[in-house]
Amino acid sequence: MRCAYSSIRTRQDEGVLFATLDAGPLNLLGVDLVRDLVSLVGALFADPGDVRVVVIDSASPDFFSAHVDLAAVPQYTAEAAKAVGPADASLGMFLHELARVPVITIAKVRGRARGGGNELALACDMIFASRENAIFGQFETGTGALPGAGGIQHLTRRLGRTRAIEAIAGAEDFDADLAERYGWVNRALPDAELDGFVERLAKRIAGFPPQGVKAAKRAINDLSLPDRAHVRSDAATFQELIAKPETRQRLDHLADRGLQTPGELERDLGKAVEEFHR
Repeated sequence: MRCAYSSIRTRQDEGVLFATLDAGPLNLLGVDLVRDLVSLVGALFADPGDVRVVVIDSASPDFFSAHVDLAAVPQYTAEAAKAVGPADASLGMFLHELARVPVITIAKVRGRARGGGNELALACDMIFASRENAIFGQFETGTGALPGAGGIQHLTRRLGRTRAIEAIAGAEDFDADLAERYGWVNRALPDAELDGFVERLAKRIAGFPPQGVKAAKRAINDLSLPDRAHVRSDAATFQELIAKPETRQRLDHLADRGLQTPGELERDLGKAVEEFHR
């Protein structure tokens, strides 16, 4: 499968497509990255060729993907609409399509995966994380919004009701060990072992007869993926809440302190959303 993108670096080896997010130091899910992900997902549906597994990781050691580009919500939503149509225009509905691609997808997470970045990882079939360096979080309720791109749906199914409420309503960061214990990720691995483990697993799966792997994924998806109507509802609620004055006030406050720049606030965003009212 031929791939050429402005914000994703790719290489292919033994049936595995390695897709490395390279959209600046934060890997914000903005116009360019969403456009390239839409193109990649479209190619996987249309003709994956000999690609059997896709591994998504990051060129940034500190951020898998910080979150969506909060300054470009209408613009990246328009890009997402190219995959799902104008009636379902949202990042959440697009990531629901990513979850359904006819190949296995693996998120390999180093650094921070928060908000939409975490929801991108959750849309993959598996998540493996660096024990020393990975951080996960859904910070949206700390700003007055809620996860609108699948976070509620996936985390409730993975963590169970009470832990999902803790993770989403609490809006705190989870390190890789706690994320593994809660079921957020498949495994937390020592950073030095992460690349080798994921590559071996990806190539193992890629070497199996594809019809069996596809059938297994399709059957598991039928049992476990959220209904489209629920994803659609979360996306609509996110769009509504992010426009409210209190939410805008909190986001503006965070922006003044360094939101969407590679500094201390983004490194400790779970703490930053708590400090607004102090």
